[in-house]
Parts: sequence; structure tokens; C-alpha cells
Amino acid sequence: MKRLEGKSALITGGASGLGRAQAIRFAEEGAAVAIADINAEKAHAVADEITSGGGTAIAVSIDVTDEKSVIAAVQSTINAFHRIEILSNTAGAFDNFAQSLDTSRELWDKIVAINLTSLYLVSNAVLPHMIANGRGVVLNITSGAGLRGGGGGAAYTSTKHGVVGFTRQLAAAYGHKGIRVNAIAPGLIDTPMVAHFSSDAGTKAGLSAKPAGRIGTAQDIANAALFLVSDEADFIHAVTLPVDGGLVEIL
Repeated sequence: MKRLEGKSALITGGASGLGRAQAIRFAEEGAAVAIADINAEKAHAVADEITSGGGTAIAVSIDVTDEKSVIAAVQSTINAFHRIEILSNTAGAFDNFAQSLDTSRELWDKIVAINLTSLYLVSNAVLPHMIANGRGVVLNITSGAGLRGGGGGAAYTSTKHGVVGFTRQLAAAYGHKGIRVNAIAPGLIDTPMVAHFSSDAGTKAGLSAKPAGRIGTAQDIANAALFLVSDEADFIHAVTLPVDGGLVEIL
């Protein structure tokens, strides 16, 4: 039997990058997947890619910073699949390393809304359904910047640290209700969000000295995500797993 056979998953930011990779990987393992994204066209393209390969998927329009949009997206997913066993909070935004004095209030509020408040909104919309079913898995995507300083700008680093804290708190509050909550902290991953600096020769040279000696791929994250949302990780709670080629551990 496939590892996610008969389960349904909602993935925010599912139209590209890490979200798209998870959607495809989860569908390969039997999950019915809702690709939730603000870019409806790209979300439909991913859903079509999955269904054309024999999987089950729908596209769901969502603005993760808007509570009404979040509630509607969750309800659309439940209408299609009857329940949500897996939630992956993957939608995020970067601040281009803007330090505090260079961060406008507008940029700060935007990054906080997308990277942190969205997890509160989406999780709160999904958790009551999971609790009613007595079981569920929440996976939050943070960053290596959530485990140290210097991995991003002021807003990005602060929000990604917040994701780690939110993950631990959700696990402490709802683990006894059958809800597992964990996070993944990606390192430098070859996705559109980081393409503008991951191709830099200096960056690549620096990475060559690290244990893995390469930039990560979205598939690396999807494989780790698959394990954490599967029943194989049933005794793993409140963990933030670095998937970064060893970068954080040797800094």
C-alpha cells in the first residue's frame, strides 16, 4: 500500500517550489491533494499535472493572509475530500536580507502576515476538523533562518523563528487530541524564491565546503515532508527537522 493511501492533504503555496514538490510527492503516495495558492492558474496547472498522471488533486484559490479566503479554501477542500488529514503550511515570502533599519513597516507587516500570521489562520481553520476526526498532521515549513541569525533579513528571520515556536506550541496544546505537529527547516534550496542568489558563484563555493557540498532541491524537502506526515513518523512531535545538507549543524 502507498504511504498516504486514502488520506487527503491541503498544501498552501502548492503551486510552485516546495509546495508543488510536496503536492506531487504526496499524490504519488496515494493522497488526494488540494493545491492552495494565490496564483490560481499555476495551482490548476499542478492539479492537472497530478490528475493526468492518475492522481487525485484539486486547485483551491487562497490568500493565506485573509481569514475569509482561508476559511473558504478549507471548506472547499473538505467539500471535495470530506476531511483533511494533512496540512502543510508552505506558503512564504522572503525579504531579500533587508536588515532592521532598512525594513519599512509595510515590508515588515507583509512578511509577518505571509510567513507567520498565515499559519495561525490556516491551522485554526483546519484544526477543529482534525480534532473532530481524532487525528491529523500539521507540517510547517520554516527555514534555517529560523534556527540561527544571518539566514535572512530582520522580518524573515523573526518570522521563521516564530514558526518554530508556533510548531512547538501547537504540538504541546493538541498532541493529546491526536494531532501531530512538526516543522522542516530547509537550507538553501533551488527554488524560484531563491534563484536570484543561489546561482551566485560565491554562494556555491561556500556550499562546497559544507557536508553535502551542494544546493538542495525541492525533492529533498518533499521526501522529508512525506516521512513526517506519514504514519512512519507517528511518534515524532514538536520537532523542527533541518534539511540543509548539514549547514546549520556545523556553523
